[in-house]
Amino acid sequence: MKRDPQKVRNIGISAHIDAGKTTLTERILYYTQKIHAIHDVKGKDGVGATMDFMELERERGITITSAATYCEWKGHEINIIDTPGHVDFTIEVERALRVLDGGVLVLCSVGGVQSQSITVDRQMARYEVPCIAFVNKCDRSGANPLRVVDQLRNKLGHNAVAMQIPIGLEAGFEGVVDLVSMKAIYFDGPNGEELRTEEIPSELQEEAEARREILLDEASMFSEELMEAALEGSVTEEMLIKGVRAGTLVRGITPVFIGSAYKNKGVQPLLDAVTDYLPQPDEIKNVALDMENEEAEVVLETDPEKPLVALAFKLEEGRYGQLTYIRVYQGTLSKGDTIVNSRTGRKVKVGRVVRMHADQMEDIESVPAGYIGALFGIDCASGDTFTCPEIRYSMTSMHVPEPVISLAIIPADNKAQVNMSKALSRFTKEDPTFRTYVDHETGDTIISGMGELHLEVYIERMRREYNAEVSTGMPQVAYRETITQKADFNYTHKKQTGGAGQYGRGAGYLEPVSDEEFVFENKIVGGAIPTEFISSCEKGFRSSMEKGQLLGFPVTGVQVTINDGQAHSVDSSDTAFQAAARGAFKEAYHRAKPQILEPIMKVAVETPTEFQGVVMGSLNQRRGMILGTQDEGDMCIIEAEVPLVEMFGYSTVLRSATQGKAQFTMEFATYRQVPKSVAEELVKKAAEKKKQAA
Repeated sequence: MKRDPQKVRNIGISAHIDAGKTTLTERILYYTQKIHAIHDVKGKDGVGATMDFMELERERGITITSAATYCEWKGHEINIIDTPGHVDFTIEVERALRVLDGGVLVLCSVGGVQSQSITVDRQMARYEVPCIAFVNKCDRSGANPLRVVDQLRNKLGHNAVAMQIPIGLEAGFEGVVDLVSMKAIYFDGPNGEELRTEEIPSELQEEAEARREILLDEASMFSEELMEAALEGSVTEEMLIKGVRAGTLVRGITPVFIGSAYKNKGVQPLLDAVTDYLPQPDEIKNVALDMENEEAEVVLETDPEKPLVALAFKLEEGRYGQLTYIRVYQGTLSKGDTIVNSRTGRKVKVGRVVRMHADQMEDIESVPAGYIGALFGIDCASGDTFTCPEIRYSMTSMHVPEPVISLAIIPADNKAQVNMSKALSRFTKEDPTFRTYVDHETGDTIISGMGELHLEVYIERMRREYNAEVSTGMPQVAYRETITQKADFNYTHKKQTGGAGQYGRGAGYLEPVSDEEFVFENKIVGGAIPTEFISSCEKGFRSSMEKGQLLGFPVTGVQVTINDGQAHSVDSSDTAFQAAARGAFKEAYHRAKPQILEPIMKVAVETPTEFQGVVMGSLNQRRGMILGTQDEGDMCIIEAEVPLVEMFGYSTVLRSATQGKAQFTMEFATYRQVPKSVAEELVKKAAEKKKQAA
């Protein structure tokens, strides 16, 4: 391994579902001689693509986890991360882009810019990742790569510039015209490994010259040398490549390449483009915060001799313990080094350093600045920064979206319960968007994630990898109960069992109170209840509030005023007055007209303006109350308040109604009274449940 940071490219391949990311990675590995046979994603041979190494990925023909690999092309080392396309696995794309220097945005020449292309583009913009675009599937019927270039401009706001034009399309797709060298390139040999360059076909000459003019105009904005040469008509290939590179690095130009990965066409020129136009590690500004100097910003240098700064961006539980993927930004991480986790302050010794090729690993001595590697047996969380003991820097972690969907999971038996908790603790550590907790009110184990597919995959992995048989159900909504009018009580608790008995009487009233869960007021005069028993009464009332009599959920918004009572010199005790208070509450509660309250969520839906009406309709159907809308360019944000119980499964409905282009966030807003018809239904269900339990 020749260690030259100038010759390194860290790239991610991201796109919409089924645009051909994994197939493209497979071809890249083949042409760089990293693998010696091509297997397809949904291939007939049952092997599956190299990067989709999980059994589930091969069965479903989709990418679930991002996989890392590396290869060499014309003296350059390329580290590649193949990312999933499904919005449910968005964190995989997020964490890959956080540590990469450049990206390849793959688009389908028929589908063009699709919903997930928009999401991925937003993520690239968030981390300011320079990218080149590859319009794939030019062999499909209906392919039109030049239309996709326009869509990149109009829909994503990229300054997209075609670097090639196709020779033939659909079934007749033969090769490409390179607008830099002004030559036609054909891909011969059984797997397109032999490149043949010829003169441009005469019928394409005019279009090629017109497109090259556009390319020169755009690139000359970023290079004075090129601008002068263009005016004099003495442009060289080298100058043009330099100009396009300068534009690409500042995200001012997005060079667009075309081809068909499946038909083995256009991949080698794309590899040349990766080395020519995407940044080397030292061309990207990376910043850390100095934790010992009031979090002052420090610019990191891609220098293997400087103090170490590395970021753990992905965790995986392997056969031999936890595998931690790291990107080294400064210094060198070597086997046997002692490094410090800047979040916990713990020192750890590096035992084993590896490079990953999908699920295979190769032991190496060290990972220098600008490279991606992996460590074994180091306990940390996703997003932790490692430094050498002399400094304490921390890098900002990635953006983690909030989960939008929850499910209750029920283990089949005790063995499944043990295995399930093992699986859950591993999954939550690996994936920050997967959360789990036990609802103390309902006793359910709840898992939350980014979508139904996301949770489905984890449940399937629990069964396969941990042998944990679980069934799923709708999570129960945490309702509340309250009272709506004033009611008096006067209750005597009397128990005589020989010897000292129990005696206590309390009188007063309950009334509703807003903004408070429970208020207790003592208006006893003349010592009707001795002072030491007042707190016993309060305790008794508080314990009654834990379980209401309609659904058995906690009661909230009640003020208890006690103004009279009676004690017995011998039989009165703490227990007696607690029991009296419980009896008094029970007696008055039904007279106070109890009501059920449900949690209301504040929902914000971000959707393209064309779907505004559809989205509003879908919220109204769910008993939602629209609070307002605001336009942001061609996107529109709709704010509403919707009962939580109506939001289960909404992500799927929203995606199908808006071609996957809308997304929503929700957070708890308040509790509100349930409509009468819904309340009656709930009470009926609760009564049936009680009957079954009895």
